[in-house]
Amino acid sequence: MKTVRAAAAAVVLGALAATATPATATPPAGQCQNAEGGGPTVSKMPWATTWLAPERAWPVSTGSGVTVAVIDSGVDADHPQLRGAVLPGKDVLTPGDKRADFDCVSHGTAVASIIAARPLNGVGFRGVAPGARILPIRVSERDANEQQGAAVDATVFAGAIRYAADAGATVINISLSLYVDQKPVRDAVRYAQRHDALIVAAAGNAHNQQGPDPVTYPAAYPGVLGVGAMTIDGSRLSNSQVGAYVDISAPGGGVLAATRVNGHRYYDGTSFATGFVSGTAALVRAADPHLPAAEVAKRLMATATPAPGPSDQYGAGVVNPYRAVRDVLSTSKPAALPPVAPPKSDPAADRTAAWNHAGLAGRRIALLAGVSALLVLLAAAVIPLGRRRGWRVN
Repeated sequence: MKTVRAAAAAVVLGALAATATPATATPPAGQCQNAEGGGPTVSKMPWATTWLAPERAWPVSTGSGVTVAVIDSGVDADHPQLRGAVLPGKDVLTPGDKRADFDCVSHGTAVASIIAARPLNGVGFRGVAPGARILPIRVSERDANEQQGAAVDATVFAGAIRYAADAGATVINISLSLYVDQKPVRDAVRYAQRHDALIVAAAGNAHNQQGPDPVTYPAAYPGVLGVGAMTIDGSRLSNSQVGAYVDISAPGGGVLAATRVNGHRYYDGTSFATGFVSGTAALVRAADPHLPAAEVAKRLMATATPAPGPSDQYGAGVVNPYRAVRDVLSTSKPAALPPVAPPKSDPAADRTAAWNHAGLAGRRIALLAGVSALLVLLAAAVIPLGRRRGWRVN
């Protein structure tokens, strides 16, 4: 069976690799003036791919036909593993009607590659759902360490979410976080949910060792799937936030992903863990297009691999692409146990039981009294006899 699955996955890999076409997108004039360069190409299989083994699900689903919106710093459509996978998208950060299929800082490109990077000969890294399309929406210029770029404006953020829903994205990846509940963002999340889009959001990287972590939005909004990060040994990434808004976890410590232009680098953070969950959601949505977004979220959590810690750190567990696609879940509610009727009271039987109990107690008392009296009589007879025979008590 394993050989058959491996062969099927190999066929899928070959088909996906053959569909890549050259990209023509270039950054608009005036953009990416101080852009970071590309990274070296890494050929070895990354640990996260080995851990999750998404290729086991590909004979059933590669995410084909599903559009995943990546609300981030843009996505470089020219990366060799993203060619043909990236739509023009929209840049809502700068005025005018501009595309978002470019990236100055690699953050959005990395997230998009985790979701949908196409297989490439000689490269072990590939996305969870290599058949999915990426809809880039540019709202930020922050890099992977959030060391540059302006903070995300709530109105811009909300507009990006609404655009994603209107453009037909059925999965919306949000690897950026707000630490204040903003009404425009909250309303936009509800708008997207009414359009049957599943929002997958980072839990945030501001874990506080001395006290409770700040609440992260949109991860904390109802119906949004909040994602925490784990490391290669299965433990929570040290700065991955803890709270009730963590619904599920995924690799996020030292994970390999694409850089802008070409190549790869290693990243840390819940931003990148979110990509693995969004990719898995794309697999499920392609496998069952009629499954509502809320049910997709439930499926991801129900099929997660158990994690070595409490739910406020790991959520339901670690996302499992294979089980999310292949497991058959019961849709019926557990049957309620029948009511247990209290025993009926029988006054006559109760009196008899009480009388018997009282009689038993009386017989025990009488027996003890008889034994005591016998001991007294024996003592009265034996002690004088002993004295006559010269017994002494020392």
